[in-house]
Amino acid sequence: MKIGALKEIFEGENRVAMTPDSALQLVKLGHTCVIESGAGAKAGFSDAAYEKAGVTVLPTAQAVSEAADVLVKVRGPEASEVALLRQGQTLISFFWPAQNAELLEAISARGATVVAMDMVPRISRAQKMDALSSMANIAGYRAVIEAGNNFGRFFTGQVTAAGKVPPAKVLVVGAGVAGLAAIGTSTSLGAITYAFDVRPEVAEQIESMGAEFVYLDFADQVQDGAATGGYAAPSSPEFREAQLKKFRELAPDMDIVITTALIPGRPAPKLWTEDMVQMMKPGSVIVDLAAERGGNCDLTIPDERIVTENGVTIVGYTDFPSRMAAQASTLYSTNIRHMLTDLTPKKDGVIFHNMEDDVIRGATVTHEGAITYPPPPPKIQAIAAQKPKEKVKELTPEEKRAKEAAEFKAQTRNQFTLLGVSGALLLLVGLVAPAEFMQHFIVFVLACFVGFQIIWNVAHSLHTPLMAITNAISSIIILGALMQIGSGSWLVIVLAGLSVFMAGINIFGGFAVTRRMLAMFQKS
Repeated sequence: MKIGALKEIFEGENRVAMTPDSALQLVKLGHTCVIESGAGAKAGFSDAAYEKAGVTVLPTAQAVSEAADVLVKVRGPEASEVALLRQGQTLISFFWPAQNAELLEAISARGATVVAMDMVPRISRAQKMDALSSMANIAGYRAVIEAGNNFGRFFTGQVTAAGKVPPAKVLVVGAGVAGLAAIGTSTSLGAITYAFDVRPEVAEQIESMGAEFVYLDFADQVQDGAATGGYAAPSSPEFREAQLKKFRELAPDMDIVITTALIPGRPAPKLWTEDMVQMMKPGSVIVDLAAERGGNCDLTIPDERIVTENGVTIVGYTDFPSRMAAQASTLYSTNIRHMLTDLTPKKDGVIFHNMEDDVIRGATVTHEGAITYPPPPPKIQAIAAQKPKEKVKELTPEEKRAKEAAEFKAQTRNQFTLLGVSGALLLLVGLVAPAEFMQHFIVFVLACFVGFQIIWNVAHSLHTPLMAITNAISSIIILGALMQIGSGSWLVIVLAGLSVFMAGINIFGGFAVTRRMLAMFQKS
């Protein structure tokens, strides 16, 4: 079948649903590709590049629609594009069916099938088709870059001859794909990063990326992300109040706030209120990634950047992925290609729209003249997230002192027990052994005790450097063995020889290991 890519007509949209590389992969599935002239220009893909990849470039959208069996787009279709659809044709694009009921009716009436990339279920097998996550990843990264562009200081702390620069403090609200991308970018730039999410099971992910999870003392915070398909669900009024209270505590200290909270099929929840904006320091920045759905901040204006009276910059751009059009187009076209791979199971260029398949059924919103939205729950649920580990309660100074005193008493008790047992054994040996033997035996026992106490209390990370010091001790042992090797007793000679051999291994091996370790830190 022919796959056709249309040029985006939405104002400011720079992405394209097919790249030359993805077209080459579609050809391997048995398809042929056509594209509207200039469709990839804003993303950096020329018509010549498409022609080189074997794609036929057609002059108009109508020509592409007439030639193609499957149309691919980024944005949902405009009215003029709906008029181009015909019976049995398939459209693959973002669609947002919950917000576009009239559009669903219009396309259904034309008998076309729509696969909505925003409706791909979040199950393991569908990750390669999850265009929302692909675009959210870019948006989270770009949000931090945009924040830095509007922030008048370094992200990282610095100590210079001209003075000390404190690190920026960044709060990320929402730890979905966009939030985690923002956290990763922020921490990599050196900022002190905090993150909040209504799903405490993501705390471990946040902390593994170097950020601090903001906990709430609220009994009903726990929410299973698997039960909601990996998304956050609406919170109770009580939880919302506790949430806002916590944000008011954080607002005066934060330099940058990035909000990413969205609930499927609903307007974005208001999480950063006007009074919180007023609490923030002049020069602070808020980047609202939920601006297209109404925004998480009360003062956000979609597609605009504003500066409040107290000097806080609020960025409400809705086209973050489009601002990185080449990268976004590459990822999105890959998601489309994987969707078409599932739609072409035999790789013979024939589309088989299997409505028994969880992924295809979940993403299909109209099919054969019928509206199929909303889809039934997938047979395979989202992977259940692990329950969060209980946060270790931080001890008060008094509790810390009490714990240290108890540990000291226990350690002292163990040492006295060991000394008592050792003394009893020495006394027992002394009753039957000659005095000359006892002198050597006491030195041996004390050496073992002192050596054990010294080595046992050395951190494991210092054991390798410690080998350089133990070489000196081994040198003393080998000297004693050399003095005894000329003894007349054959037993002493044998023992002395073994001592020289074993001490030599320790000496030369220890220095070899130490040398190799030091060489790791030398510049080549």
